[in-house]
Amino acid sequence: MLVLVLAACTTRNKSSMEKFKHTNRLIEETSPYLLQHAHNPVDWYPWGEEALERAKKENKLLLISVGYSSCHWCHVMEHESFENDSVAKIMNENFINIKVDREERPDIDQIYMNAVQLMTGRGGWPLNCIALPDGRPVWGGTYFPKEQWKNALTQVSDLYRNKPEEVIDYAEKLTAGVQQSDLVVLKTSDEDLTVSFLDTVVQEWKTYMDFDLGGRSGAPKFPMPSNYHFLLRYALQKGDLEVMEFVNTSLDLIAKGGINDHVGGGFSRYSVDKKWHVPHFEKMLYDNGQLVSLYAEAYQATKNDLFKQTVYETLEFIEREMTTEDGAFYAALDADSLNKENELEEGAYYVWQEEELNALLKNDYQAFKRYYNVNHYGYWEHDNYVLIKRDSDAVVAEELMLSVKELREKDRQWKKLLLEAREKRSYPRLDSKALTSWNALMLKGYADAYKAFDDPKFLQAAEKNGKFIISRQLQEDGTLFRNFINGESSINGFLEDYAATADAFITLYEVTLNESWLHYAKQLVDYSFDNFFNTESGMFYFTSEKGEALIARKMEIEDNVISSSNSIMARNLFKLSHYYSNSYYLKVARQMVKNVTDKMVAYGAGYANWLQLICDLSGDYYEIAIAGPKAKEMLKEVHQMYIPNKLVAGAEMTSTIPLMDGRLNGNDSYIYICVDGACKLPEKEVSAALKQINTSF
Repeated sequence: MLVLVLAACTTRNKSSMEKFKHTNRLIEETSPYLLQHAHNPVDWYPWGEEALERAKKENKLLLISVGYSSCHWCHVMEHESFENDSVAKIMNENFINIKVDREERPDIDQIYMNAVQLMTGRGGWPLNCIALPDGRPVWGGTYFPKEQWKNALTQVSDLYRNKPEEVIDYAEKLTAGVQQSDLVVLKTSDEDLTVSFLDTVVQEWKTYMDFDLGGRSGAPKFPMPSNYHFLLRYALQKGDLEVMEFVNTSLDLIAKGGINDHVGGGFSRYSVDKKWHVPHFEKMLYDNGQLVSLYAEAYQATKNDLFKQTVYETLEFIEREMTTEDGAFYAALDADSLNKENELEEGAYYVWQEEELNALLKNDYQAFKRYYNVNHYGYWEHDNYVLIKRDSDAVVAEELMLSVKELREKDRQWKKLLLEAREKRSYPRLDSKALTSWNALMLKGYADAYKAFDDPKFLQAAEKNGKFIISRQLQEDGTLFRNFINGESSINGFLEDYAATADAFITLYEVTLNESWLHYAKQLVDYSFDNFFNTESGMFYFTSEKGEALIARKMEIEDNVISSSNSIMARNLFKLSHYYSNSYYLKVARQMVKNVTDKMVAYGAGYANWLQLICDLSGDYYEIAIAGPKAKEMLKEVHQMYIPNKLVAGAEMTSTIPLMDGRLNGNDSYIYICVDGACKLPEKEVSAALKQINTSF
């Protein structure tokens, strides 16, 4: 698993050029990450024909450096090396230097990350890879201290100058490795898409679960939403109490931990320790969108008030700090901000010292100290504390001789007071680009929160973002743009964008019954077949055939922090096969999951979203069709229940969805429960209909 280490971002513009000794071509870019490097002495190019053509013309090696705006070690390397004149001299004389924002161009990042992993056995960011003028990689790594970086550059450039045939030979072999890695082969044999297969995967998975503190054993700890979505479902459908306890422990401690911003809401990327305490303080949109979906679903299953509170506080943060007037969502907040000495410091905006807390909270300080562990348990470093809960509200309230209601009211007042004080500090820098796939994940989070809590403001935010994607990112020919910043859309979308957006639109249909969302989802899937699908393997490429031709065309299959684009697309196909009675969609979805089953047993955590699809295929999967004037009212009642093995369709008057054919009967409202097209007698009461559903395997 790759470890992301995140932090700072700067943006500069032409009006400030006179303040800087150097200005390079990146000043013309919009990416906050690229703009940060616009005043390096390195002669940076953005990725594009100009740089590639110059490399070929001058027969110079490419130096491709990949990072992103909130990457802490990217900034460290920039300060140590890319801002240094002597290092820049070596780079400029011997290489054509290219800076890449991996969030804008994950296709480029995939290829050179794959190459570095093949060379070194590890990866991460900053990613630095040297390649032949035609883009074939020859050498690379991640973060390098300045002197090590200088020595490496000198050695590689000398070797290419004196023995180019050796470099070219190695590049040919390495490129072949990149092209052949992660190849997916069409499987023609029958695969074991059964509950017994799931049992085998989970039993192996248990060996690296931390049953005491949640998550994967050891540190650092990443909240991996797709893991808990699957494990929650498996535990409840299978009746596995051990897995259910693991999921509850994990979600409880993640919500109580310092990785969750107790003052302002929202989650950081990961914790550096095993108790979910001290995070790398950056906040990424994709984490928060997926965690909202997870906690909303977990609330449906458990009715745990902490999970509800977590959803509401996270969405308050998103609304306050990450949402544009158009309803789009920003990409990230930095980990670093200016401290009292006016120097960039990780976590400076978020941490607290006892003296400050005592002055703010006065008579309530001791109670606050107990609740948020301003003690050895919550201590970080340099007299700083990261707030963390340890005990339940009931336990703390009893100790403080308060009711739980009184404690929670105090907590609300404390948070308001601390947030006002914190907002006087230097604010972390914002990566203001809106990425389509990440916006779709946040849209889905809002829609899932609406399912669980029936709060209209959540639906309004989801619909507003959906309209933003349709109006600004979706083109008349069916193409999606990936990026939106400064009022402009750019960059051809990747499979991740199409898959995540289709998934979000399906969810939006399920909460609104507005069929246009479902039709848009189908349109995106059909476009993906035309432009991303590989008939030989039965899988989808990450890049469109209309996109830029790179040295390899990759397929993304492993579920990481974000589920793989292929697994999301396979689940979209499964759902749309039911809505549209499309047997081809179902056939492709089955083939896709069959293609990757052999990878699942050894590493279930890397295929959790695929395992959800196996759940769908291995037991009864229910189509809930609601028809009639009371359809939306009945729908809300359905969404209060945790039913993982179902999809929902509905209409009040008329419908163009094949699944709704023959369901509408005048002024009466009915709910139909169907499996594989066979329906039981319709019911007028939701409670009666839901008794027909068996959520167990």
